Amino acid sequence: MAQHGFAFLAQQHWFGAAPASGAGAATFGVAGVAWDGATTNRPGARFGPAAIRQASAMLCDGTHPLFDVSPIGHVQDHGDLRLPNTSLAAMRAALQPQALELMRHQHMVWLGGDHAMTLSLLRAARELHGRPLAVLHFDAHCDTWEDHFGEPSGHGTWVYEAVQEGLVLPRGLVQIGIRSAAERAAREYVSAIGGLIFTARELRGLDGATQLAGVVRATAQRLQAADAPVYLTLDIDCLDPAFAPGTGTPEPGGLSTSQVLTLLEDLCARPLPFVGMDCVEVAPAYDHAELTSNAAAVLVWTYLCARLAAGPVARHAEQDS
Repeated sequence: MAQHGFAFLAQQHWFGAAPASGAGAATFGVAGVAWDGATTNRPGARFGPAAIRQASAMLCDGTHPLFDVSPIGHVQDHGDLRLPNTSLAAMRAALQPQALELMRHQHMVWLGGDHAMTLSLLRAARELHGRPLAVLHFDAHCDTWEDHFGEPSGHGTWVYEAVQEGLVLPRGLVQIGIRSAAERAAREYVSAIGGLIFTARELRGLDGATQLAGVVRATAQRLQAADAPVYLTLDIDCLDPAFAPGTGTPEPGGLSTSQVLTLLEDLCARPLPFVGMDCVEVAPAYDHAELTSNAAAVLVWTYLCARLAAGPVARHAEQDS
């Protein structure tokens, strides 16, 4: 495959992060997956990595107000990966080996791109760690359909496919923010196989660390009990369109930025064996005042700072998982 990039591939680097001159020179790596060929409603998530990087410039010196740490100096930016631009199967085949190579050397954060990319990332993580993963999944959509509007795969089938392939431990799968229209079998698939779901309705009116403590506790217990590496996938449409209008399939009635920040702060700073994260479905063409890309940048930054705050013991556990 030719190595020249498409015109939309991001050239700016994640806030304060040096461009990667070789994997492994920093604890964390960031890479963009500028691909949205599986989008079913409004396309444009291929521009998400560039928008998130641009928004990250607002993070100034990067010192987190809760954790009092900054990931600056701990992160390398590998740019946007070179991927086929039209075929889902070809994209996944090209993404998995590139992702695996980066994962071998660094704790990776992936900027999407549509949610179809997560299946390749889980395949790579499963290969690297040699066992199924626990998954913390923020989303408006359950992504458990067995087909995608008549197609065998898409950005709404990856959870079902990951379970069927043995990439994910059902008992270690937690979904937060689910609320979209769907048949009951799809909506309740995760709970039916032994996972845990917190719908957006269940979280209405709950905000702040005290009110969300029960959700944090139940989620942490479930991830801990799975006794497996933990992967975080965050679809920006878990947020209500009032907070994140720039996405392909907005669903009213969602979470606030404050709610998701609290959950990330209180979960990701725990000594759980997190091994990576992705943030997907940012589509800047539909954004207003850069609300969505700013939210995405802060959520990714919060994850990185939380993992630094978790300390070397947690990071050692990640490397050994």
